[in-house]
Amino acid sequence: MSVQKNTRNVARIRRQERVRKKVRGTPERPRLCVFRSAKHIYAQLIDDDQGQTLLSVSTIEPDSVGLEDVYTGNAEAAKRVGAAIARKALARNIDSVVFDRNGFLYHGRIKALAEGAREGGLKF
Repeated sequence: MSVQKNTRNVARIRRQERVRKKVRGTPERPRLCVFRSAKHIYAQLIDDDQGQTLLSVSTIEPDSVGLEDVYTGNAEAAKRVGAAIARKALARNIDSVVFDRNGFLYHGRIKALAEGAREGGLKF
């Protein structure tokens, strides 16, 4: 029995490493890193110079995002997470970020989160 080494997750990790060489967060312009699972989506602002997460939002806590009655694994939930992280960032005087899709393809929930953050006032 042969072990398949080229799985979907391995390909995502390769894309992630390729993008991470170019994308770097600073205190003035932090990195907006996105992760999605089957049921949830997570977004965090990271300062790579100090290695700190400045703030984070996810669908794990639906009441903080306004998802009490919405399924957390769809594009609508992702858009609300994007709007929520934009609100929190603007409250901390962060208006410009670098988008890190974390190796995920830019469509579906990742795209919805980015659009929600842009509509919320973030520039990237």
